[in-house]
Amino acid sequence: MSTVRVRFAPSPTGRLHVGNVRTALVNWLLARRAGGVFVLRFDDTDTERSRPEYVEAIREDLRWLGLTWDEEAFQSARADRHAEVVERLKAEGRLYACYETPEELEYKRRRQRALGRPPIYDRDGLTLTDEARAKLEAEGRRPHWRLKLEHEDIRWDDLVRGPCHYDAAHLSDPVLVREDGTLLYTLPSVVDDIDMGITHVVRGEDHVVNTAVQIQVCRLLGGEPPAHAHLSLLTDAGGGGLSKRLGSLSVADLRDDGLEPMAINALLARLGTSDDIQPVADMAALADGFDLTHFGRAAPKFDPADLSRLNARLLHDMPYEAARDRLKALRADGGAVFWEAVRGNLERFADVSEWHAVAFGDVVPRARAEDAGFLRAALEALPEEPWDAQTWGAWTGALKAATGRKGKGLFMPLRLALTGLDHGPELAALLPLIGRARAADRLSRAAVAAEAAAR
Repeated sequence: MSTVRVRFAPSPTGRLHVGNVRTALVNWLLARRAGGVFVLRFDDTDTERSRPEYVEAIREDLRWLGLTWDEEAFQSARADRHAEVVERLKAEGRLYACYETPEELEYKRRRQRALGRPPIYDRDGLTLTDEARAKLEAEGRRPHWRLKLEHEDIRWDDLVRGPCHYDAAHLSDPVLVREDGTLLYTLPSVVDDIDMGITHVVRGEDHVVNTAVQIQVCRLLGGEPPAHAHLSLLTDAGGGGLSKRLGSLSVADLRDDGLEPMAINALLARLGTSDDIQPVADMAALADGFDLTHFGRAAPKFDPADLSRLNARLLHDMPYEAARDRLKALRADGGAVFWEAVRGNLERFADVSEWHAVAFGDVVPRARAEDAGFLRAALEALPEEPWDAQTWGAWTGALKAATGRKGKGLFMPLRLALTGLDHGPELAALLPLIGRARAADRLSRAAVAAEAAAR
């Protein structure tokens, strides 16, 4: 079997978003699982909208996600090759000139629908005489060029959708060259896939009809069509089409929101499959468990809430060794004991700074008036150091016996005083990190605040 070669071919006209990141990821996983080649090919033939800054932004996003590429190419650098193929197809009579305006084409389509016919191009361009063409051009019209399709049944075995076929007689001859001479997506894509030896094309199901045309173009040019896989398009949590807000959710947005790249990868790699969506520590593990045949035709739901939950689970499982350098960068490295104490309360990695301040910094204690006496008793009963994981239980046990408090009435005043918050990590783990001096100071300040409130 030949080496698997796949390509991710973004147009550098904007940032990567969740839809095309999923396509990039599935291509990458397919290549890595097979020990193949992942090609990053910029389809930058739209000279008006393509921008160098978007090229660099796409590279940055892919690197952040861990989607490293083996080869890089730009379609614009292959313009001479594309022009050569265009001239060949013109010479062979497979590309023919058409002069209709957009308004005239729309009028034709409306008439065909009114007559109950499919709104496909009627091939009027093929009937033009040299004299008629000269007259149209004298009027200032410039031709666009259509490919004359062979009216055949185009078939392929889709790796997601199963057997597919289209009767080319029911398809419009596609425009391959615009009036200004620039090329539409279809021809450069096929030429480059052939020349680059692409073996598998994985993309969204909105390209299925394009695939039928491209298979015929590929064979026309003497190539062997690659295997195709068309992924069902993402929907929103309710099963409807992605809103503009979600559909344009960019990698930059996700990164700015503090999400982990592996949370994004783990979710998008499994959406559309029957596999459980679980945290995955690294890309190698994700590739090892990847199987393209697990994708089905049902439309998967993309819910940002699922992504947030998966992100939290990934952090809760993250070992200290994986977090250490990032903790140092945030100046929040309290050691392995600190990380293990607080990681279960993180939704975003940056949340760790708050808990580092609680453990080692200065907090504003909170207290209720009715807890003033209890806080004084807690301060007096505060054990001497050294402290360990059993200190909390011993201290609260003594307080329960001395004051008669229990449950929330016992624990919540202590949490408010020691952390300034009504939620957080287990205090049995947090208390030794806070230490006796900070704990005593916070309890004292909380008691004073409670006494002032009681006056």
